[in-house]
Amino acid sequence: MILYIRNMACESCMILVQQELEKLGIQHKRIDLGEVEIRGLISDEKKESFAQAIERGGLELVDSAEQVLIDKIKAAIADYVINKKNIKQNLSAYLAEELEMEYAQLATYFSGLTGTTIEQYAIALKIEKAKELLTIEGLSLKQVAEQLDYKQVSHLSNQFKKVTGIRPSEFKKNGVASRKTIQQLGKVG
Repeated sequence: MILYIRNMACESCMILVQQELEKLGIQHKRIDLGEVEIRGLISDEKKESFAQAIERGGLELVDSAEQVLIDKIKAAIADYVINKKNIKQNLSAYLAEELEMEYAQLATYFSGLTGTTIEQYAIALKIEKAKELLTIEGLSLKQVAEQLDYKQVSHLSNQFKKVTGIRPSEFKKNGVASRKTIQQLGKVG
């Protein structure tokens, strides 16, 4: 039996999962990022106890590998947006390489399960980063455009208005109250 776990991103997450399995007396074959292979079946009660235990550590038991894949895609997109200046590939090539899957397959999964395209999600993430740079870092729009690897300031400004409904200068005046969390971005349409 395989259990799928959202937000597993590091070695300490795997250690937490192992500890909680051991506390509940659940034997496992392997623990990987995003999933655990259990020996045999476990009761619904043990599964619920496990879910509650890992939730305290910021992890979430999910129903499918597809949901874990969506989280991996989102994390890779965030990495791409944040580190774009250091990445010499376009987004589709980067995702295909990072996740070791064909981009078309990734795009199909992503849009089917989130209701938005990878490109729309990436743009929304870039705009959230732009908001942060404008308000918290106090950068000019030109500096933000350069940092987010926009070729023209007008392109950033147009995308910003399309996503938020206001121009970057208006946003900078009004501030942080309209920033979205990464979790909210999963609902971008």
